[in-house]
Amino acid sequence: MKSFGLTLTSGCVAHFILTATVYGAVTRLPTDPGTPVLIAVGPGAEQLAQAALNGAPSRSDAASNPTEAASGANPPPNFDGNFLIGPSYVPAPELSMTAGVPQGKLEQFSMDSVDSKFYPGIARKVFGTVDPNNPKTLIVETHPAPYRRTVTVYIPSQYVPGAEAPFMVTHDGPGLGRPDTTLPHILDNMIAQHRLPVIMVIMIANGGGDAQGCERGLEYDTMSGKYAEFIEAEVLPLVETNYHVKLTKNPEGRATMGNSSGGSAALEMAWYHPEWYHRVITYSGTYVNQQWPFNSETPDGAWDFHEKLIPQSDPKPIRLWMEVGDRDLLNPNVMRDNMHDWVAANNRMATVLKAKGYHYQYVFALNAGHVEGAVRNQTLPEALEWVWQGYPK
Repeated sequence: MKSFGLTLTSGCVAHFILTATVYGAVTRLPTDPGTPVLIAVGPGAEQLAQAALNGAPSRSDAASNPTEAASGANPPPNFDGNFLIGPSYVPAPELSMTAGVPQGKLEQFSMDSVDSKFYPGIARKVFGTVDPNNPKTLIVETHPAPYRRTVTVYIPSQYVPGAEAPFMVTHDGPGLGRPDTTLPHILDNMIAQHRLPVIMVIMIANGGGDAQGCERGLEYDTMSGKYAEFIEAEVLPLVETNYHVKLTKNPEGRATMGNSSGGSAALEMAWYHPEWYHRVITYSGTYVNQQWPFNSETPDGAWDFHEKLIPQSDPKPIRLWMEVGDRDLLNPNVMRDNMHDWVAANNRMATVLKAKGYHYQYVFALNAGHVEGAVRNQTLPEALEWVWQGYPK
């Protein structure tokens, strides 16, 4: 599902507003069953994180069963594990322009759906109904809906023409003429501080709508490598051609990031194409059953990531940073299948990632809803620094 700050297209609005109002404000406690043991950020967090590497602390340890964390504090960027932040948040200083720091360029171009071999465009008039023969999916009537998407490209000032650049793909990118400068300001500052490589960012707008029967849902919630293949075949070549840059083919130099369904899409890109992407950031990842059309190979949609795909597969070379809010979404549709709790889904993700030995950092945010802006504004620099660990700066 989308966060409130994003634009929804006609025909996909009313249901979301209703369900987010009814179901989106249920608080889940960090001490609830199923929540992994969390380390409160602040003084002593690094020592607890190091101790957890040698054997997870027990729930009886008050320091590892916290109810709040230090205001404005983030997890240490050089540790894996499960962390608690909040309930109060402080915007990161990296969000602001800094005098004397070189500023990168922001460029934009448009892509028409009529030119796409992958996504010609669909939409729905009304939300679907539960399929009586298969309660794990919906019956949705769709119609063609051509669209135009904007691609926004950040090119750091330190980029050397002709050099092969590491980069990050982000989802739900801004519209034409409305470039979001938050991430570029962060990158300007962190690249200048040598905390990040000289990375480009490709911010790709979705094709419209949300969830089952709409273009955004088709792109983001489908459990396959198709969206990554669309980007590889149709987006990245245009970026290189339009701005005379060279993007790395090395998966260690490629990251992907998204919010909500954009988060599950980010992981899907790396999961189905680890030869292309190794680094992933997700806020309020939609690791729930929202896939449409139904796929018998992954009948539970993105819920299958923690239900069977990760537990039953050899570990992949994926480094995953992820966040969820204690008031994140809970069952916001008609399916009632016990696979639509965003907090439970992200808790389960952390549990299976740890069991399989993945490099991951999980952030449980107190006093936070779905894709909470205050959380993102505090944590994004740390998330970027953590996810790019190990890549030459």
